[in-house]
Amino acid sequence: MRFTDIIEKKKTNQALTDEEIQFWIDGVTDGSIPDYQTSALLMAIVFNGMDERETATLAEAMMNSGDVIDLSCIEGIKADKHSTGGVGDKTSMALGAMVAACGLKVAKMSGRGLGHTGGTLDKLESIDGLNIFLTEDEFKKQVDEIGLAIIGQTGELVPADKKLYALRDVTATVNAIPLIASSIMSKKLASGSNTILLDVKFGEGAFMKTVEDAKKLASAMISIGNRLGRNTMAMITDMNQPLGNTIGNALEVEEAVETIKGEGPKDFTELCMCAGEIMLMQGKVADTKEEARKMLEEAISSGKAFEKFLQMVEAQGGNVEQIKNTKLLPQSKFVTEMKSREDGFVSNIHSMQLGILAMHLGAGRATKEDSINYAVGLKMNAKKGDKVSKGDLLCTVYHDEELKEDWIEEFYNTFSFSDTEVDAIPIVEEILK
Repeated sequence: MRFTDIIEKKKTNQALTDEEIQFWIDGVTDGSIPDYQTSALLMAIVFNGMDERETATLAEAMMNSGDVIDLSCIEGIKADKHSTGGVGDKTSMALGAMVAACGLKVAKMSGRGLGHTGGTLDKLESIDGLNIFLTEDEFKKQVDEIGLAIIGQTGELVPADKKLYALRDVTATVNAIPLIASSIMSKKLASGSNTILLDVKFGEGAFMKTVEDAKKLASAMISIGNRLGRNTMAMITDMNQPLGNTIGNALEVEEAVETIKGEGPKDFTELCMCAGEIMLMQGKVADTKEEARKMLEEAISSGKAFEKFLQMVEAQGGNVEQIKNTKLLPQSKFVTEMKSREDGFVSNIHSMQLGILAMHLGAGRATKEDSINYAVGLKMNAKKGDKVSKGDLLCTVYHDEELKEDWIEEFYNTFSFSDTEVDAIPIVEEILK
């Protein structure tokens, strides 16, 4: 098989066979296919796409390029969820505890943040001593015993994806749905769970800017999961403003804890409840949405969800006292209140820009090598649709260095106002399966 023939085939908009895709991924993994040839094929895929079979075959080949975790030793259905990333997205921490408290086994491998989007691992590491690097055996044991583990990637999972992503990043071939979908799903499939819930975000603070593009990506990932024997569903959710009220690592841990105690912000709580309903039905813990919601509400009101989060933190070596009293989490040196300069209804919040501003405070990374300041971030005091008067609190900034004048001006530019009433944004746009 000549690789130039495979490039030529996709260049002329023909479907690749399963064998051709496997040959490509084998060559990427062992280095026998040079980067310049893979780059040519990636660009051909950007222009001509892949059908559902090709995309699923690509995901499966990448999954099998490294270790595949076998969770069959754990009794029952094992669940996973994935978010395509946004601003203030602390869902995995709260949702994992909520559904695990209802009896579902949650085996979650998460990532770090980059740019304007935060990462679950960084948020968890704001808890003193918490270990996200469990061995595969430790991971399985924890899921089996307490029903919840959130860790970093273990072993040598999907090495082909790592190589392909590095090439896509420098060849302007990131933004192609078959490549995005197969990259995400190869990691989810290799993680070993039986069910996958995808939280596909759209809007100003998301990777997919429109509902239509989010649906296309979700449909591609659902097709991959279902073709490869995983019960896969997706939520299309809004990221035109930050999720919940906080942006920043320790601040988001605190908000996740408040939410599993029943004291979280309305939009974030609703997203967790909707996601929890789907996960409990996927996992056959509940038969209907109504039954699932009742179970989730009981898990919160009884304290079981909070107790489950404590169990996870303790099992992974974290300081549980910081969860019992979140004021013991890292605290910033300075707190500054940003007050409205005008009257009106909040009509828009530029969540991507807020995420970048939080990154400049130290809450995120501009490059993978950057370090994180766990204490800093933003707490929103006004959201889209809220009426504010001049002098009302818009946001509280937690920072360790003096705020520069240009940072303050950029902050105010993230808010837009209207003289007329503005509808609040529904958090869940649609559920796909």
